[in-house]
Order: sequence, then C-alpha cells, then structure tokens
Amino acid sequence: MTAYAERFAGRNAIITGAASGLGLEVARRIITEGGRVVLWDLNAEALAAAQAEIGAVHAVALDVADPDAVAAAATASVAVLGKVDILVCSAGITGPTAPVQDFPIDGWRRVIDINLNGIFHCCRALVPHLLTNGYGRIVNVASVAGKEGNPNASAYSASKAGVIGLTKSLGKELATKGVIVNAITPATFDSPILDQLPQSQIDYMRSRIPMGRLGDVKESAAMICFMASEECSFTTASTFDTSGGRTTF
Repeated sequence: MTAYAERFAGRNAIITGAASGLGLEVARRIITEGGRVVLWDLNAEALAAAQAEIGAVHAVALDVADPDAVAAAATASVAVLGKVDILVCSAGITGPTAPVQDFPIDGWRRVIDINLNGIFHCCRALVPHLLTNGYGRIVNVASVAGKEGNPNASAYSASKAGVIGLTKSLGKELATKGVIVNAITPATFDSPILDQLPQSQIDYMRSRIPMGRLGDVKESAAMICFMASEECSFTTASTFDTSGGRTTF
C-alpha cells in the first residue's frame, strides 16, 4: 500500500494491540507518514521488539481489561507525547470455538472484557484529552462477525457487535466536538490472531468472503490510517468495511 508522506506530521497516536498484526502495521504506517506513536500491548516482550523495530516513542505493557491500568497508561502516554490526537483500539482475542451450550463461562467473560470493555476503558480514559485539543480521531477495530455473527464464536461476535454499538454512541456524543469516532469491520485477514483458531473455523470464514481469499493486514491498515487522518472529516459514528464483499451494510 502507498504511504502518504507527512500525512500524520504533528500528530500523536496511541495504538492498542500494537505488538503484532494489525496494530503494529498501523503504528508502522503512522510513523512512516510523520506521526509519533505510543504502543500498548499485553505482551511485554513482543512490545519491546515492536518499539525497537518501528521507532515508537514509548510503549506500555498492560491489560486493557483493567481500567486502572488503562488510566495509568493514558496518563503516562500523554506525558510522553504532550498531546494525543489519535486512538486506535486494536487489542482483541478470538476466544474459544464452541457452541453456546458448551461455551466456557470464563472464556466468555475474558473475550467481552478485552474486546468490548477494553475499548470502553481506553475511550473513557482518552476522550477527555482529545476534547482538550478540540481535535481527535478514534478508530475501534470491530469485525464482520459483529454484523453477521459467526457460528461457534458467540463471545467474539457479541463483543464486536458491542464495539459497533459503542462506536455509534460515542461518535454521536462527540459529533460537534471535533472528535471523529468510527469502527472498521474487517473480514478474516492473515494475522497472528488466527493462531487462536482451529483451521475449520478459518476455512468457514474464508468461504463466506465473495472474493474467495483472506484479507491482507495492509489493506485494513490503509483503511484505518484514512479513518485516523484529517481526510476523514464528515463520517462519524459509522463503520468502514474491509471484507472482500462479505458485508455491504
């Protein structure tokens, strides 16, 4: 994908789930395009490697499901950056693959806690800083599963539907405040998160994509970077689709 020189010059971003996959690719691209980035992730070792690789200004190892940890990370990150313009919430897990009647309770709670509550905690902690600037872009990573639901992935599907609802609500709350809030709804793309799934589930999700292939992480990263830029100025409380034709609403 083509980078846009200096598109993010003077802009500062916090990206969650940034040690690998989509979060790392977005961070790399924002830095390439002139921005400064702080990385958040649960995996401290991978986080340190990612920071060194792409030249992020700071990194925080934390669990986004912990509101106190998120609040502390927000304070520390703002102190490093001076101000925050962009929040990309990419942290997430797939959770167990099982029908509802067999779905483990602890697995359900963990998926909701990270995928949905984690985004709420991050937005709650950082929205005040964006409002202080009078400018901001929030991008929440949802999924086509949040629109259609995937069988044997009830927690993941429910959490991503919740992300879409949260995004719509927050976007409308901030619509006159200079802060744009949108979600991206990718279909399955090549990413380390696929390591959490059985091949049968991956094959099912591929079969649902009219283009007949998985996405490329750079395709979703390109869309997110548009959503996180000044160019995205008249769309808020909405979803951007990168699903190879699977969802068209």
